[in-house]
Amino acid sequence: MSEPYLTITPLGGLGEIGMNCQKWQTDQGVVLIDCGLMFPDDALLGVDVVIPRLESVFAEGEKVLGIVLTHGHEDHIGALPWLLLQYKSLRGIRIYGSPFTLALVEHKLGEQNLLDRVELMPMPAHSTVTLGNLTFHFLPVHHSIPQCYALGVETPIGKILHTGDIKLDSAPLDDEACDPLSEFARFAEQGETKGIRLLLADSTNVENPGCSLPERQVRDDLDAIFSEVKGRIIIALFSSHIRRIRTVLELAKKYRRSVLVSGRSLSTNIDKAVELGLLERPENVYTEAAGFPELDPGQTVVLATGTQGEALSALARIARGEHRQLSLHEGDTVIMSSRVIPGNARAVSKVLNQIYRLGAEVYHNPGRTVHATGHACRSELKEIIETVRPDYFIPVHGEYRHLALHARLAEECGVRRDHIRIIEDGQPVTFTSDAIRTEEPVFVESVMVDGKGVGDVGRMVLKERRILGGEGLVAVVLVVAAETGEVLHGPEMISRGFVFEQQYSHLLEDAKCLVLDQLESTNPNDISRLSDKIRSSLRRFFRDVLGRDPIVVPIVSQV
Repeated sequence: MSEPYLTITPLGGLGEIGMNCQKWQTDQGVVLIDCGLMFPDDALLGVDVVIPRLESVFAEGEKVLGIVLTHGHEDHIGALPWLLLQYKSLRGIRIYGSPFTLALVEHKLGEQNLLDRVELMPMPAHSTVTLGNLTFHFLPVHHSIPQCYALGVETPIGKILHTGDIKLDSAPLDDEACDPLSEFARFAEQGETKGIRLLLADSTNVENPGCSLPERQVRDDLDAIFSEVKGRIIIALFSSHIRRIRTVLELAKKYRRSVLVSGRSLSTNIDKAVELGLLERPENVYTEAAGFPELDPGQTVVLATGTQGEALSALARIARGEHRQLSLHEGDTVIMSSRVIPGNARAVSKVLNQIYRLGAEVYHNPGRTVHATGHACRSELKEIIETVRPDYFIPVHGEYRHLALHARLAEECGVRRDHIRIIEDGQPVTFTSDAIRTEEPVFVESVMVDGKGVGDVGRMVLKERRILGGEGLVAVVLVVAAETGEVLHGPEMISRGFVFEQQYSHLLEDAKCLVLDQLESTNPNDISRLSDKIRSSLRRFFRDVLGRDPIVVPIVSQV
């Protein structure tokens, strides 16, 4: 009989923020832990989202036992539609998660008509499911979305604890009360096997000292703002932060304000939260789709999408004066109840500048606690490690510096240095009953999604887009006679993003002469060679004369 083993391969989320996805493999099959996306930074020109590369799971015909989700944020569930679109043979795959997480998944897959391809398996808190020889315990933890779980997993090589995204809320609101540390300690001691073999822990906020702020403090500070403000209040927040939405609805009722909801995702998530009993059906709430009534601004509060400065979001449209039903005026108050995701600072700054121009008051600085992170800070992470006392430790969810700092913290907390592994995407680690080994890396370079294209945009396309953005394009149109090589049309020079044609007409005329020179020295029937010589001569000419290197596209045809 072969020795029991578990191989964990991170496919995303280790070495970057977002795109969280792990492949867990035993001799009985594969389980996917989360399947998230990452939003592109400025370097990924035109790309819509980035998703994990999953060929190692599905293209090789692995026996997939199921997909287990820790919670419903996009960086943990967002790649699921593309997974099913890429691998059309996948049928009946089971997805496990909390009821709210699966409600979000159901909506996401329903928009793509993919629900018939999966089986959604809602897992209440403290429930368990066995997939092959892996038994998953769904342990409730605090985060910034309802029904978020850590995973306690009984495996052939011992117990593993995966914290998922987590914070230790020192003063949780009554409806969210849970004690993650007690949950972890209980899991470690229950059953025949005692202790935690491996801890995989959220590293996002390891750079931040102390503890995260409690959600109760956010509610108290928002209450103070509501009591002071006389004009309209506009609150931008994440549409999945149902606890924060509930706070706003409670304060609106307390201060007799009607609530205007602007943003489709907000409306959808509020409806789903009501269906699941996470929110009471609110009164005096109006949606953008149904139309807003004429109300005194001082009697309204607006819930809006747009915390990251998205161009088409409700807040951005309001700030630009392009919202059909809402406008911003002096005396209004805007509350940015969120953190800025890395890479979005410029877009958020642009929206804030527009809001300030219109004379509105803005709360987004530390003066008032209008947002509390959903991730544990350094002291909380230390408390988790000291409570769990794992034999092995792997930091997850973060850029490399986060992983490195979290590894050092684990060593300070008593984990042996040789039992700590800093791994990145594509680096498998195999555990046996008495050892650990690092396997050969696998190819997991992320997949870029651009429109309906999945994976067709790569480094070369991005390089060309950067050149187009920085240098522009020159197209050369030339038609020659097939028999004589006589020029029938052109050469015509078309500049796009390179030079202003009227101002540099003399330069383009000189370029035409270079094209004709190449035609004279090259067999006109060898279209490929002629195109290459035109391209290289024009690039050299433009570099020498203007110090620019545009993309040159020769369009040569014969008739």
